[in-house]
Amino acid sequence: MIKKMPWLCSGHAIPACRTEADFACALRLPQAPSLIILFGDINSLPDLLRRAEAAGKLLLVHLDLLDGVGRDRAGIVFLAKLGLRGLLTTKPQLGKIAQQEGMRVIQRMFLLDSESLRTGIHMLKGFRPDAIEALPASTPASVLAELKAATDVPILAGGLVRSQQDLEQAVANGAFAVSTSQRQLWNL
Repeated sequence: MIKKMPWLCSGHAIPACRTEADFACALRLPQAPSLIILFGDINSLPDLLRRAEAAGKLLLVHLDLLDGVGRDRAGIVFLAKLGLRGLLTTKPQLGKIAQQEGMRVIQRMFLLDSESLRTGIHMLKGFRPDAIEALPASTPASVLAELKAATDVPILAGGLVRSQQDLEQAVANGAFAVSTSQRQLWNL
């Protein structure tokens, strides 16, 4: 049974911030309990964490897009010591380490065909992330249903969300919430 995730905003957009200006805008959104960071480095991260905490937001950093930190156990432990409490990754082994360090983990999964779905489900054997982000957001309802049944975690949708219709269709297809870098959609 999928549990309620108060750190995610069910049925709504999760701001994915590509720039400092995006981040500043997203901090002011009362309906967004968490923000995804798609930029930055180990020098800017402490300030981003401080500002997010002051705004009552959970910062979810995309590990592959954070400069200056290793994509290994030492890098994850370093981020945890900085105070990072949330991480996105495409690598389940790093997700496991992040969970051991007390972080929320969103496993990103690119669903390009039936084989990538099978492979994605298989790679999650032995690792249960807090949520999965299925990319692209236009992933069909039947695929999201299969992924949800196989993993029993909330499924987010992301990638190529350009309009309110895209966001609403992703939710109608079964996504718990939708990540998007399109500011005009953050209030939905």
